[in-house]
Amino acid sequence: MQATAESAGQTEALTADFNDLHRLSREVVFPALELRQDWLHKLMCLIQENSQLLQEAVSQDFGHRSTVETRLAELFPALEAIRHAHKHLPRWIRAEGRDVSFWFWPSNNSVMPQPLGVVGIIVPWNYPLYLTFGPLVAALAAGNRVMIKISELTPSTGALLERLLTRYLGADVVRVVNGDTEVAQAFTRLPFDHLLFTGSTAVGRQVMRAAADNLTPVTLELGGKSPVLVSSGAQLERAAAAIVTGKMLNAGQTCVAPDYLLVQEKDAYALLNAIRRAAAKSYPTLADNPDYTAIINERHHQRLLACLEEAKAAGASVEQINPANETLAGSRKFPLTLVQNCPDSCQLMQEEIFGPILPVITYDKFEDALAYIQARPRPLALYLFDDDPIRIQWALLATISGGVAVNETVLQVVQDDLPFGGVGPSGMGHYHAQEGFLTFSKLKPVYRQNKWAATWLTRPPYGAKIEFLLKWMLRGKVRK
Repeated sequence: MQATAESAGQTEALTADFNDLHRLSREVVFPALELRQDWLHKLMCLIQENSQLLQEAVSQDFGHRSTVETRLAELFPALEAIRHAHKHLPRWIRAEGRDVSFWFWPSNNSVMPQPLGVVGIIVPWNYPLYLTFGPLVAALAAGNRVMIKISELTPSTGALLERLLTRYLGADVVRVVNGDTEVAQAFTRLPFDHLLFTGSTAVGRQVMRAAADNLTPVTLELGGKSPVLVSSGAQLERAAAAIVTGKMLNAGQTCVAPDYLLVQEKDAYALLNAIRRAAAKSYPTLADNPDYTAIINERHHQRLLACLEEAKAAGASVEQINPANETLAGSRKFPLTLVQNCPDSCQLMQEEIFGPILPVITYDKFEDALAYIQARPRPLALYLFDDDPIRIQWALLATISGGVAVNETVLQVVQDDLPFGGVGPSGMGHYHAQEGFLTFSKLKPVYRQNKWAATWLTRPPYGAKIEFLLKWMLRGKVRK
């Protein structure tokens, strides 16, 4: 009974917060450019002035999170996104002229981006800062008020963000919600003007169902199994270094982490040796290494161990790369693990791994590898290692994915002028760059009639004039 009363109280508080922001968004329909840039400036100050606190909160939630990774993979790209939006916002906010057909000349057409109103953002635990600030930048640039639900797995970060965002931006602009899955479910049922969710495909389906009741448009940033394709012409040492970096960043708990490796059979031995060397060079120790992040909690740690046990039982070869041969029990530090000959029926080959485990699949011909990728659900990222421009173009045309990086991993996400988003099971919609501004805007078409327009000729009563016009209006051809 007590839990029910508490849940009811949280739902009432959520509704009250939403109603406040909804009212404010309707009172100030189109926040001025200067106000939006001020919001962005305040957000930048929040990050720069509280960098240490933010790093400590994330590390506390993880058990250990590399402070270098937090600065490099969360704070730096967030600040770059703010700078990019602040610089380009004067151009983004302007109405854009559009062509007018000859028959309606001399009237005028334009498209005017206007704020949607109140945007909801649901933040996952793996990058709680960047995946808060990234969509927040786009929503504020577009002139919206924002409600943010932080993952219950990062309570320290959530509590800190709630205090800081209220202090710097004010409760009339942004409100942060913390709480369990019941709070998250209530959050998704609010009638937002747009809802962005980052997380698993399974939960994304639930979010979309809840949003449908309010006809709330959604952007889903999901995950999936992002392949690494190493061609016969790749520089193996360079490929190995990039694969290790992308797979071991945040201990593999990254939605765009390389999920499995495709390598030509004749190159597999050399590439795997290069990966072993690269892993040992980057992380010579694991247990007390401040650069290497822990798995978020024991449940996820056990999930990864269970996946390996299932693969072993099915006949797969499992190799953990532990350069110092350390005992890692109790630390939740998980070494890079290579898995060969893993059957497709195993979880490692069916679901996003979200940890530093890398299944290795060999292929004979390049087209076989492309066919393998295309036969599976469309991934959030595709990583291709190759120096042959013809083969690179072949791969780009023959596969569909949310994004692509050639001869690198992960860095496509932090290119400020590129959109980010998945396709099919890996997501829906885009944000980042101008696409993020557009996601949280309504492109309002505006038609302005000119006093000299001849549309009076098309009005009833119909007669000889309209018959003469229709002969010309209906005779046009499309040029081949």
